[in-house]
Amino acid sequence: MNRPHPVCALLAGLMFFAAAVRGESFARPAATESVSGQFSISVEPANNPFFQPQNLAANTNLLRLEPALLAVSAERFKAALWRTIGLAADTPWRGKIFLTLHPARSLNDTANLSVQPFVNRWNYRLELPDVMTADCCARALSAALLLELANRNAPVSGHSANVPDWLVAGLGQQVLDDEEAPIILSAPRKLINELPQTRVVEKRRGLDPLAEARQVLLNSPALTFEQLSWPNAAQMAGDDGGAYFASAQLFVAEILELKNGPAKIRALLATLAAHQNWQTAFFEAFREDFRRSLDVEKWWALRVVAFTARDPGPRWTVAVSRERLDAVLAVPVNIRYAPDTLPTYSEISLQSVIRNFEPARQVEILQARLRDLELAEFRLAPPLNGLAAGYGKALSDYLHARKKIFFLRRPGPATTIRLLDALDARRRETEAKLRTSPLPEDLNLNAP
Repeated sequence: MNRPHPVCALLAGLMFFAAAVRGESFARPAATESVSGQFSISVEPANNPFFQPQNLAANTNLLRLEPALLAVSAERFKAALWRTIGLAADTPWRGKIFLTLHPARSLNDTANLSVQPFVNRWNYRLELPDVMTADCCARALSAALLLELANRNAPVSGHSANVPDWLVAGLGQQVLDDEEAPIILSAPRKLINELPQTRVVEKRRGLDPLAEARQVLLNSPALTFEQLSWPNAAQMAGDDGGAYFASAQLFVAEILELKNGPAKIRALLATLAAHQNWQTAFFEAFREDFRRSLDVEKWWALRVVAFTARDPGPRWTVAVSRERLDAVLAVPVNIRYAPDTLPTYSEISLQSVIRNFEPARQVEILQARLRDLELAEFRLAPPLNGLAAGYGKALSDYLHARKKIFFLRRPGPATTIRLLDALDARRRETEAKLRTSPLPEDLNLNAP
């Protein structure tokens, strides 16, 4: 029988005595609950609190996770993920997700997700290193949230759903890159002048969320649908140069653009637990688009060629595109309500310009708006770029007609105003769909 070294025993005794003198306890601290109550964050104590791998301590591009910030980050990520697939942010949750942080042992330390049946629901335990990349953290949160959604109608007496890896990775990366503001928060590394400072490098926000995927796929061929379906360990670890994750993100972005794409992803998730493999659920949900694997491969090959062949420069994200299009279509004016009052800033519509401004001023404003629309069209995210083209055509036809003495089969003011009203209605409808698509509590995921 090995006896403890006397020096080690002495040190352990001194540490215990010092803690007792200060009134400290070695008991695990209470868990931190997120605002919705779905996430519970706890911390595993370090085996050796004095040891931290040097490559982690020196790397400034890693997230440093701590319970309070992780509780906020998880809720932010969930809201963004639900928005991407068309779920209302306040959709009730069913399964509890327990997040456990442990001291990172290396840069390759991975997250582990386990499923636990509990009475009449499934619960989830997600173990995370306290230092990791934002991409890895996004994929881990995506895996837990999508599995919780897929298991909501699955009896605990049965089996847990099997969410495809490409959906977990693709949605996780798309959510991370599509948001204008950072979603996953990092704890500061140090204090400078009593202010918390961190040197985590932030991505450039508000531009094309597929910009990094485009760069990867310019240097590496995109994976086939078959390869996406059965990734190997090296691909899941990112040892392929990121080709798997880039391909998965592009694949998810493309199926979201299909007719009722978000609804079909929800239908896929809703039926996963009823099938032994996700392929059956996939073809059931996307039966309008694909009948067999060959159909997916053909469609996917065309989408990859179209994506890599064109490089229009960085596009704006949906959120930024919405703001930019609204700004282009709003005409700033200064209104003076009385001769002796200061002018008040306001914004009016293109229809108001056509109704109320004299011809010369009208043409000047509309020509400027037409130029702005033509420039913005190439950077707006679909389908807002199509709306910009519609506004541009309406203004172009109207301005061309102004050069004629008679309108003779060309749109006059009344016709153009009706066209702009119809475009405004389409824009409001499109923007509402881009924000969210609420579902009833029974999660009828087949609804468009």
